[in-house]
Amino acid sequence: MPEEEFIINVFCLIDDLFKKLFPTPLRTRGYEPKLSDSEVITIEIVGEWLGYHKDKDIWKYFRRHWLHFFPNIPARTKLASQGANLWAVKQKITERLVQILGADRDNVHLIDGFPIEVCKRVRAKRRKIFNDEVAYGYCASKDKKFFGFQGHLLISMTGIPVSLSLTPANVDERDAAYDLIETIAGLLLGDKGYIKPIFKEDCEAVGIDLQTPLKKNMKDNRPKKFVKLIMRVRRRIETVIGQLAHYFDIEHSGCRNMWRMTARMARKLLAYNVGVFLNVQAGKPAIQFENLITA
Repeated sequence: MPEEEFIINVFCLIDDLFKKLFPTPLRTRGYEPKLSDSEVITIEIVGEWLGYHKDKDIWKYFRRHWLHFFPNIPARTKLASQGANLWAVKQKITERLVQILGADRDNVHLIDGFPIEVCKRVRAKRRKIFNDEVAYGYCASKDKKFFGFQGHLLISMTGIPVSLSLTPANVDERDAAYDLIETIAGLLLGDKGYIKPIFKEDCEAVGIDLQTPLKKNMKDNRPKKFVKLIMRVRRRIETVIGQLAHYFDIEHSGCRNMWRMTARMARKLLAYNVGVFLNVQAGKPAIQFENLITA
């Protein structure tokens, strides 16, 4: 759709959900900001979709091209701070979109991790950003050593992100998975990294059937067709992570502290799910984004 129409659709969606989720004012004292919270979130989402992943770049773009839509855009730092302070709001809106799309009630979910690099490994000891929140890690799928965070993503069978969490890169992804699977049931597909007897037992205890490909030294009594099927289906989460990296640069931090990092991840996940919602609303596949915005 044309860019102008995209901005209007995003704002109408965000403003409608915002008013339903937060019927009372968020602020009880102080001056009201120049831009409404719905406008700020809209600016961030559209900026992400247009390839502007830094607060400064988003601010510059909208000041240059869309002042007739947002005439009260404040100074760059104020816009960035207001957006960062709305991180919990973005998470709530994302949760509501997931519920509307029915992704949390799907009978099949997929789980996987991905690296989020904070800086090059050779610079890690000299860094002045983050503290114990980051660590050295290894991504087996990319055969890559890195320094930063590990992102943990849960999606539905249809490719809709349900939840995302961050941990230091050295945290076992099976330990991080517990926070992601609290609200789901049914079949859960993961890679070999999720093989752990106690984790599988814990999943079974809450009604989750964890299925993964087995290692070469492990005997597999499951039908070969079933194993091939789950391996083929599981690749869908790799597609979603690839799209998050391609459209939103989710594998690079670009932040200096956890407050900004949490806010930035929240807006990227919300931006993705807004795109999914608009596709579904238009009768298109949920994760097909090539022609979502046109000039």
